[in-house]
Amino acid sequence: MDQRHSSPMSSTSRPTKGVSAFGPSMPPHARGAMLARPWRGFARGLVDAIQGRGHSFETGANTGIAVAAWEQAARARRRVLLALIALSTVLATTVLAWSQPTYEHPLLQWMQIGLFALLFAWVSAGCITAVMGFWVLVKGDKHALSKNTASNRPLSASARTAVIMPICNEDVSTVFAGLRATCESLATTGADRLFDVFILSDSSDPAVRAAELAAWSELKSTLNSDRIFYRWRQRRTKRKAGNVADFCRRWGRNYRYMVVLDADSVMSGDCLVTLVRLMETHPTAGILQTAPQGVGLNTVHARGQQFSSRVTGRLFTAGMQYWQLGEAHYWGHNAIIRVEPFMKHCALAPLEGTGGLSGEIMSHDFVEAALMRRAGYHVWLVPDLIGSYEQQPPHILAELQRDRRWCQGNLQNARLITEPGLHAVHRGMLVTGAMAYLSAPLWLVYVALGAMLWLVGGNVFFTPEGDLTVGVMGLWAGTIAMLVLPRLLGVMAVVMKDEQRFYGGTPKLVKSAFIEFGLSAMQAPLRMVAHSIFVVAALTGLKLEWKSPPREATDVSWKEARQSFAKPGLSVLAIAAVLALVHPPALLWLLPVGVPLLLAIPFTVMTSRTALGEKVRQSELLLVPEESWTPSVLRRAWNYAAQPAQPLGWNEVLDNPRLCAVVSGAMGSRRTSQGLRGHARRARIEQLATQGAKPTPAEVMRFLSEPGTLQQLRAAVLFPSHHERHATSHA
Repeated sequence: MDQRHSSPMSSTSRPTKGVSAFGPSMPPHARGAMLARPWRGFARGLVDAIQGRGHSFETGANTGIAVAAWEQAARARRRVLLALIALSTVLATTVLAWSQPTYEHPLLQWMQIGLFALLFAWVSAGCITAVMGFWVLVKGDKHALSKNTASNRPLSASARTAVIMPICNEDVSTVFAGLRATCESLATTGADRLFDVFILSDSSDPAVRAAELAAWSELKSTLNSDRIFYRWRQRRTKRKAGNVADFCRRWGRNYRYMVVLDADSVMSGDCLVTLVRLMETHPTAGILQTAPQGVGLNTVHARGQQFSSRVTGRLFTAGMQYWQLGEAHYWGHNAIIRVEPFMKHCALAPLEGTGGLSGEIMSHDFVEAALMRRAGYHVWLVPDLIGSYEQQPPHILAELQRDRRWCQGNLQNARLITEPGLHAVHRGMLVTGAMAYLSAPLWLVYVALGAMLWLVGGNVFFTPEGDLTVGVMGLWAGTIAMLVLPRLLGVMAVVMKDEQRFYGGTPKLVKSAFIEFGLSAMQAPLRMVAHSIFVVAALTGLKLEWKSPPREATDVSWKEARQSFAKPGLSVLAIAAVLALVHPPALLWLLPVGVPLLLAIPFTVMTSRTALGEKVRQSELLLVPEESWTPSVLRRAWNYAAQPAQPLGWNEVLDNPRLCAVVSGAMGSRRTSQGLRGHARRARIEQLATQGAKPTPAEVMRFLSEPGTLQQLRAAVLFPSHHERHATSHA
């Protein structure tokens, strides 16, 4: 093992002497290649497949290699899933077709029936997945990869693991609070000698970057560790995926595994060590994805999302694992990756063409999972591994800001469906990823077609004789039941596993489930309209601002809410006015979508209020287990984040000699004082020192990257007479 890896993670282990906060912020490079394979393209891949020239995914069935038991089980389960979806969809579509009256415009009718079939299949797939997730939670799954399969043998020194956290203009105090808690928890395991921590910054704000350097130095000093590194990327390309790839090319050869964190991630030491043990025990595993739990924020919106994730969401997680097994999702964070095959097979080439669906891959995680499986490695979800946490968006606007990026990325990934060699399951994931957002405009079109048919053909709920249309009413009831059933099963699973005490008791659990359902019913039309706009923007190539959503709980102002939802609300009023004049009964068809949109502004404001969320918590509603019994790693993270933080400005870098030394030393030795560049730097320093001018943000970033120039500027600003004597002697 390299000498630089000999010190422990924190002072809770053997103390480290002489850990300096003023040296280079990154270790020496260990260069490795990570070359992207050009994409075949949708059209060429489709033609190749039709002509039989495409390279298909090879499994044990056609290579002579024995098929694992889990693979056989997965195939059988997927056949059952597809059969159940097809059966329920055919049955429901047939009932709809026979129940509807004869319209004068059959084209509209058949368009609506076709859309109904597609959307019902989508809803039924989710419901069936939740049902099987309930079965897994209650009965277990012998084919799943469980934390219990990790060997207890000591980990060898060769199982070196990098914990990497890509960040970009984040709240520094929150990021480093969670990272400190993670490092301290890791130190208690006794296996911290295997782990190095890398903060990989893409921040473009000079103040944020200076604060990151100060926080990194303080973290190293507090933990007495030389295993915590910080890198700021001068060329910010390919966003997070490019940041991770850049790390792999520079230092990936030093590590067998890497654990990827998000800026709001917190992981316990036991969770990290168990991930490494699972990788060591299962050498064919390429990616192991944990099921991170949403915790940490107290707005009504965040509380509803956290509760839903713990009660209902885990059914979908367990259900997806039931169908996917070793061909699972990768969510881009809180997961461990085998570095060598990742570098060899998972580099991402840009997509050809122009427009919103071309260029660099945006939603990289699904694609990297597909490429890892194509290389012959398995991708597993480990749903029973606890100790993995993240934050939910604090309000609906932050959630939609995140969804806009995901929407464009998932639609972009649909272009890769015909790529040669991908497993059929991962092709299906690319389809479902796109469908998660395409379903929104399809629902809007379905509602619009229903209203049009109502106008031209009468009330679909009643026959011409005035009797109820039993078939249509039954379909409505069945669809609502499929949406409600996962929530009911989620509550049942909590009670059957005797976990209701963590949710405030059974009565509070049931009441919370009703509150969450109401929040979801109000939010669904808002998401539908927003996602429809995102889809149109992505398909038409409208510019997308790529910004990280806010991770801190801040109340949404009435102005912000109006800017987002005033136009949809006014549109609903206009449509309702037209329907009231033309055919008032058709307003009934509009109610489920129209009412939430009309109330969107006050709803958004109220659910963003932390004070209201605190009242809900005090009433023991929308509780999650981490609030009833808080793990130590979360307690530490929350305590550190709550400590007052002094805002860091550019002047503090110059005024504070220690901070200036940290910034200067972090970049290492760089020669920038000679030649034309050196002359230009000195001239600008003179101007800033003598004229009192303020450096531009670009200049500040340059000073933070050039130690010699920064020291010259500090001397010129704080010690002008000394600087003048030095400049005269230099001349």
